[in-house]
Amino acid sequence: MLLLIKYTLLYGIVLMLVALGGMFSEHSGVINIALEGIMVIGGLAGVLTTASLPKGTAPVVVVIAAIAAAALAGMLYSLLLAFASINLKADQTIGGTALNMLATAIAIVLAKNFNGSTSSKISYTNKAFLFKIGDLELSVFIPIGIILLIVSYIVMYKTRFGLRLRACGEHPQAADSVGINVYKMRYAGVLISGFLGGIGGLAYVIPSVQTWNFEVGVAGTGFLALAVMIFGQWKPFNICGAAMFFAVFKSLANIADSTALSSLGWSSNIYNMMPFIASMVILAFTSKNSQAPKAEGVPYDKGSR
Repeated sequence: MLLLIKYTLLYGIVLMLVALGGMFSEHSGVINIALEGIMVIGGLAGVLTTASLPKGTAPVVVVIAAIAAAALAGMLYSLLLAFASINLKADQTIGGTALNMLATAIAIVLAKNFNGSTSSKISYTNKAFLFKIGDLELSVFIPIGIILLIVSYIVMYKTRFGLRLRACGEHPQAADSVGINVYKMRYAGVLISGFLGGIGGLAYVIPSVQTWNFEVGVAGTGFLALAVMIFGQWKPFNICGAAMFFAVFKSLANIADSTALSSLGWSSNIYNMMPFIASMVILAFTSKNSQAPKAEGVPYDKGSR
């Protein structure tokens, strides 16, 4: 039971952080298909920072430096999507897909260069990112994720910025007519998405193992986070609940060999498929009732009013 709780919280926080990032971007009017790629870049930056710090560095410094690097890298990478979608008015789905492919290629090249070999595996120590409550080992990203969830709710629904951001995703022409700079708000939404996505990528890679092969990227977690965002109706606390729901399925692959599930004799690949199967089934029944921001995916042209 402790293992199920451990992995559910671990994966749930990751899905929640990345889905919250997608929420900010889509509320501004930009569909962020590039969450997968942002996770890869953020995870790579955090891992390289962790592996590069000298031995004996204080754990707090390691955590802060890695998270800062992941967040900054995610924001910088998300600028590519923002520029293509907002300034060039490119198709947001195609642009995001291209960035996902590019991210894995960049990660492989940088990982091999860091190792000075043909291997894209990077080894590091993750002790600074783990703590215990009794017999339960948890990640520092759990309290960080809870804080970011509360902050996201406050920013989205209790601030002028959040109101303006949502206005740009619902009716950008109306927002522009009252003096809101739609382009700047959309840039802000995508940058926040990169910030949260980068941290989510680090939270996925670093707490669970001490060696990561960047050839696999983040194994489709960014796409699963998109499903979580839609299932959560683009609302922070709904997204949190949806993330934990999908995380239960994701955690089964990690605990199957050490629980009664081992008696079924199923391959771990079956358990790895479960969250994606669940997402398809759930979205098939719920997506028709989803209330997405009305102007998401539609490039804004000020001169077309």
